[in-house]
Amino acid sequence: MTTVVQLLRAPELSAAPYAYASTAPRDSRLIFLAGACPLDADGATVAVGDVAGQAAQCVETMTAALRAAGATREDVLSTRILVASSRREDLGAAWQVVQDAFGEHDVPSTLMGVTVLGYDGQLVEIEAVAAVRD
Repeated sequence: MTTVVQLLRAPELSAAPYAYASTAPRDSRLIFLAGACPLDADGATVAVGDVAGQAAQCVETMTAALRAAGATREDVLSTRILVASSRREDLGAAWQVVQDAFGEHDVPSTLMGVTVLGYDGQLVEIEAVAAVRD
């Protein structure tokens, strides 16, 4: 199945490792994912203290949620990556994992440092919106 998502560039804006905007046709079904957390099947936080490890688990969680909704990462319109850190290096580590996972589908994304996330030991959470045509 081909994605309905269109990634849009803005050549007059500075170069970025992501599209500045995305669209989906009017007849698309939007999928709003809850924040993907770095939890295992038993609900325990994985990779405690490891931003990249948690980001990888969040990508897997997000991918499973997309699959349950009939979508793939290529159907994602945008992401928001939350990292419980004030260190840019930590934000960069999470971003690299997400960027690698999406590959050429470089969706509009927001990367934010936050003070705390919901689970004990949680450092990363990824929110996403996707679109598919049934």
